[in-house]
Amino acid sequence: MRDRKPVIFFFCWYCTDSHRQVIMGEHKRTLTDVKNVILSAHEDSGPRDKVCFYNKWAEQYEEDVALLDYRAPSLATECIASHVQGDKGSAKVLDVACGTGLVSVKLREKGFQHFSGVDGSEAMLEVCRRTGLYQDLWPCVLGLEPLPVQAEAYDIVVIVGALSVGQVPVSVIEELWVATKPGGYICLTTRANPDNLEYKAELELTLDEMTRDGRLVRVSVTEVEEWERAVQEHETGYIPGAVYLYRKALHS
Repeated sequence: MRDRKPVIFFFCWYCTDSHRQVIMGEHKRTLTDVKNVILSAHEDSGPRDKVCFYNKWAEQYEEDVALLDYRAPSLATECIASHVQGDKGSAKVLDVACGTGLVSVKLREKGFQHFSGVDGSEAMLEVCRRTGLYQDLWPCVLGLEPLPVQAEAYDIVVIVGALSVGQVPVSVIEELWVATKPGGYICLTTRANPDNLEYKAELELTLDEMTRDGRLVRVSVTEVEEWERAVQEHETGYIPGAVYLYRKALHS
């Protein structure tokens, strides 16, 4: 395992009053409540604020994304399960920005059994621990700290919901590639609404460059019209998104 510097986490009492008001509430959650939370999550704030925000949101997260009709974990799981060949039960999966474990829960239903997870929020990781699915869980603020995993150790590396403006930088794809075994799979998702199109273009440019360089092989790219409920005032209905599946070249 690589040596890395310790990560310092900043817990909820640092959160701004606006963050507390957005996340907390004694009444039954509504879609309006969730929209306010998502808009706060999408803010381009610094890592200290971002970690604090997700620490505070962890216990409410799954209820909120269910109200949002957040489909990315299911869509990524279907993409992986339909393309990955061989014994799913023996495949090692690295769930990056794992949150509360929604993706690994779905993958477990498809026969995958070996999961490691990484997330910047210790409160999110604690929810993951309660699932009993993960063999390893590590704290790591993506983009600031290197992935605390061995190189070429995983058959599948997946990152769902974190690759977007104000969240995880596109540059983290290089670390995902390093963590993947030759011939292994990398699955990524991103939003495709207007506010994220510049980020999406940068993401796709990076993937295209790695493909041209012979480091990745494109397996599948799926554009989805109904990704999750829209939260911006200028958007209605559902926003689109995309699922990308690549293989790491056997020789690169």
